[in-house]
Amino acid sequence: MLKQTQYLSKNYGKPDSWKLDLYEQEGGYKSARKALSMSRDQVIAEAKAAHIRGRGGAGFDAGTKWSFMPPPGDKPHYLVVNADEGEPGTFKDRTIMEMNPHSLIEGCIIAGYGIGAHAAYIYVRDELHLSKARLWAAIEEARAKGYLGEKPFGKDWPMQVFVHTGAGAYICGEETALINSLEGRRGEPRLKPPFPAQYGVFGMPSTVNNVETIAIMPSVFEVGGDTFSQLSELHGFNDGGARLFGVSGHVKKPGVYEAAVGLTLRELIYDLGGGMLDDRPLLGVIPGGSSCPIMLEDEIVNVEGDERFAPYNGKSVLDLPMGVDTYRRTGNMLGTCCAIVLSDRADPVLACQNLIHFYKHESCGQCTPCREGCGWLERIFDKVVQGTATLEELDQVHEIASNITGNTICAFGDGAATPMLAFIRKFRKHFEDYVQTGGKNQTGELGWLVTDRRAAE
Repeated sequence: MLKQTQYLSKNYGKPDSWKLDLYEQEGGYKSARKALSMSRDQVIAEAKAAHIRGRGGAGFDAGTKWSFMPPPGDKPHYLVVNADEGEPGTFKDRTIMEMNPHSLIEGCIIAGYGIGAHAAYIYVRDELHLSKARLWAAIEEARAKGYLGEKPFGKDWPMQVFVHTGAGAYICGEETALINSLEGRRGEPRLKPPFPAQYGVFGMPSTVNNVETIAIMPSVFEVGGDTFSQLSELHGFNDGGARLFGVSGHVKKPGVYEAAVGLTLRELIYDLGGGMLDDRPLLGVIPGGSSCPIMLEDEIVNVEGDERFAPYNGKSVLDLPMGVDTYRRTGNMLGTCCAIVLSDRADPVLACQNLIHFYKHESCGQCTPCREGCGWLERIFDKVVQGTATLEELDQVHEIASNITGNTICAFGDGAATPMLAFIRKFRKHFEDYVQTGGKNQTGELGWLVTDRRAAE
């Protein structure tokens, strides 16, 4: 059921929406005052009651993650905000940083107090220059008003927020690779355990959260955690509140929209996104960033042994509410909730090739299955498009991708291999046509880039 909200996006598009004056006119920083009047345990309890599943893609409960931090002691604690946002098709976090940066700063104050941190580092993808400028300006405004500094709102809890520029590496979206990069090291994931809550930034207890996860916290403390959670259509799945949804590709109104958790892909595409571009048929949709397997409209929900799925069983996956657990139980991933929509004008083979080029380029190379497997898949798909591959090589894709999944330090390998398996399984005939005809009869376009292969040649 479509239920739009405006917690993060209410000032989007307004003049100077990124400045402190407008933010305070809308009640800004009142939640931080409220949180700092509570105990640390009360802050964590309120965050838990909101049932905010991490908005960066992993979907872990934010309040629970905060509770893993040890009590403040001799070691300093740190809050790290993941603003790397390098996932293809994902562009929601930059809208917060560019149009509502004070919500993120206020969220840092709340979260920092909750986890016992006096400093927060916002790690921003290098290319997002406007985001960095708006964040630094917001930080300076907050410092000038005394909201950041030695005694924010009169509370003896020093708090500072800093912006750190990344180096343009997709792998630094993984929390431990981000920590390494923040420390000036090579951006490679670490083995876990130890987890960041035990050994994070500079070897100290740290919590890493997504931009949206932190930015929504002022709204949580304004209305109350349980009230916020109840907004969701999936409260019974412990997936609460409202969130930002993105849609791009072959839709009439691509963009970022805010709605209660439980929105369906059909509502995102046809109601918020305005429907298919040129009213073409839907080929498929990648639901939450490029690392999620592509979904087809004729796929049917069939989850046994869970009464919560009774209203959705037998329906198209496009009518399944978008939630962390609803998608996991059907073998997919919710990811970042930024859908990439492909019409029948798109060529799934070229889209698949485009994705594996990205993942091969962005693999940090630390794990052999990922480093070699992504390169092997890239070579096969290049041969498919060039018309020189064999059916035997096409059959190898499943074995190669399966040997990547579950065999790497971080989730990058799974995020690269799983979409390849989905494309091959769901569009097998398209790949076989390339192999059998030498790629001479293909006239489709490259997904969201709309690049005609034959014209390019």
